[in-house]
Amino acid sequence: MDKLWTKRLPPLCAALGGVLLAGTVASCFGLERAGGDDCAFIVLALLAMAALAAVLVWLETRSERAVMIMLAPIGAAMLVRVLCLDYASGDYNTFLSHWYEYFKINGGFSAMAGSVGDYNVPYLYFMAAISYFNVPDLYLIKLLSILWDVALAWGCLRLVRSLTRERQGSRAPLIAFGTALLLPTVVLNGALWAQCDAIYGALCIHAAALVLEGKNKTSVALIAVAFAFKLQAVFILPLWGVLWLAGRVKFRELWVFPLTYFATIVPALLMGKPLSDILGVYFNQMGEYPRLVLNAPSVYQFIPYGIALDENLAARLGIIAAGVLALILLALGFRLRDRLDRDAAMTMAVVLCVGVPFLLPHMHERYFFLADVFTLCWACANVRRVPAAVLAAGASLASYCVYLRLEYNFVLRLGEYTFVMGVEALAMLAALIFAMYVLVGQIWKCTKGEMA
Repeated sequence: MDKLWTKRLPPLCAALGGVLLAGTVASCFGLERAGGDDCAFIVLALLAMAALAAVLVWLETRSERAVMIMLAPIGAAMLVRVLCLDYASGDYNTFLSHWYEYFKINGGFSAMAGSVGDYNVPYLYFMAAISYFNVPDLYLIKLLSILWDVALAWGCLRLVRSLTRERQGSRAPLIAFGTALLLPTVVLNGALWAQCDAIYGALCIHAAALVLEGKNKTSVALIAVAFAFKLQAVFILPLWGVLWLAGRVKFRELWVFPLTYFATIVPALLMGKPLSDILGVYFNQMGEYPRLVLNAPSVYQFIPYGIALDENLAARLGIIAAGVLALILLALGFRLRDRLDRDAAMTMAVVLCVGVPFLLPHMHERYFFLADVFTLCWACANVRRVPAAVLAAGASLASYCVYLRLEYNFVLRLGEYTFVMGVEALAMLAALIFAMYVLVGQIWKCTKGEMA
């Protein structure tokens, strides 16, 4: 195997990557919405992203063999994404295209002061910027997400390297990089669906890698930027509280969070956007979808379809349960303190990313994005945890299919009760139980060491 790795595999992967990138270029010229100049722009953008991915691998590994091997997943990632570019999702047609049109008609950044969209201002900066281009907005929106897919894969490499630093020569970080690029939910989220979860997902992954490396201020700054992009960053935010209580992060370093968040909204304020509009975005989002669950593989899928219940009470119970889960982890951080190692902290991150959206009401299928990528890194660092990654990613992918196909995958009927997404919820619950089981073992090991 070592001979194959060092001699034969790199040139084969490099050749395959070249063929796949050539296929990417050819596919660009078949895009339905693109003219000649548009196609050239997209080709250059995708090739630049492929080159960026290769450069990042080189910077992290200083290994030509690693770069050559990674050219295969990089080429495959670009090809599969270009094949998704023409698809226009319901979210694009209903929301994103209209936001773009608003900025296009009203002068780009000059329109920032107005009320448009239900995303926070960092994403609106991008929408204002692309309004100056003549390339079809569908492609520009997706290209931004693809760029952040590369950043996400880079973050996965760094996070797994932080978890495996004692294992010299481990290939796990490269496996994480290549797998993250090709993870189905990552591909579908941006390149097909035109969503931007890769932005806050990449920032959260990098923030976790940095905090495990002791670079706390930069880590807190990145998680603040992640929160500025998407409210769903709060799922993993308690991790920094855990590390503070464990003595791994100083309280004065946490002040970087509000300062960074404020820095992200200053440009919008200077362009005339009311502070109340900016701060109200997330509150408006929380009340935007009254349904108890929106195709998410969460605990609410165990409620039989169509059954009458007090949804407000169920929602409050779910919020309380998610809060209790976070409080338990905070208490464990305080209890373990100096004995909280990187592996246990990562397990806590996985429990948060899976458990919090599993318990909260009003969740969309995309809200398990962090669960997908954090369980992937967790599994790459320790192969015995692969079942959790497979369960989480499988449940998320199945939930994506429900939205994209507008049809349920597996409808369970138990007597007079029907469960439309019970299988997906069971898979996500199994991933959560798996992670909690591992965490209990880690806590027992630390406690046993203390008693000894």
